[in-house]
Amino acid sequence: MTSRAIALLRTALPVIVLAATLGAWDLVVRLNHIPPYILPGPLLVIETLIKDWPILSASLVSTLLTTLEGFVAAAVGGIALALLFHQSRWIEYALLPYAIVLQVTPVIAIAPLLLIYLPQETAVIACAFIVAFFPVLANTTLGLSSVDRNLAGLFKLYGASRWQRLVRLELPSALPTMLGGLRIAGGLSLIGAVVAEIAAGSAGTGSGLAYRIAESGYRLAIPRMFAALLLLSLAGIVIYGLLAFASHRLLR
Repeated sequence: MTSRAIALLRTALPVIVLAATLGAWDLVVRLNHIPPYILPGPLLVIETLIKDWPILSASLVSTLLTTLEGFVAAAVGGIALALLFHQSRWIEYALLPYAIVLQVTPVIAIAPLLLIYLPQETAVIACAFIVAFFPVLANTTLGLSSVDRNLAGLFKLYGASRWQRLVRLELPSALPTMLGGLRIAGGLSLIGAVVAEIAAGSAGTGSGLAYRIAESGYRLAIPRMFAALLLLSLAGIVIYGLLAFASHRLLR
């Protein structure tokens, strides 16, 4: 096979696998006469997505806004704290253990408490921030501390100030790992928002896609649940794709 044919096959493989999976799913539902409230077929899910689009689209916008706000907060807070850690080891020794504790504590356990003490919208954003914060902090800290020693010595030899070293050497050197942390944080902020919305849905409030999933489960509206889940998956793919594209453009 030529290289062009191999490239086309690699591009088509995910589509082929998706088509085969959907076909097998539809076949299993039809042959076994599975009722929609147990497992809807893919065509019914698409029909439900179109029929309920006004409700689901509003919930999608709500979830995406929450994800964006949590991601921006995590990006700004993580990079700023990493820069602070890089400038002072004593601050890093004092605050890093608490950042680790925040990371290893399951957000599903934190979300109900946040919903008690904070307004619902703020609590959901806080959950998205908590989940996405640590990858940005860890990757940026790693990048800032992994500068080439020869280049660092050259800057020191020419008498560069701390600010000049940071702007012209350390930040550009840390950019690949920093962008890697941001790509991870994009997906995690969506996960954090979903977890908080599910917790809010359990309390009887909410407006995002995760709330629609919980609501559909209570009402046995399984096709709508699958449609909302499909939108969530597509939202995660789009977020990752946009961040990967931005990372590619910046690293060029």
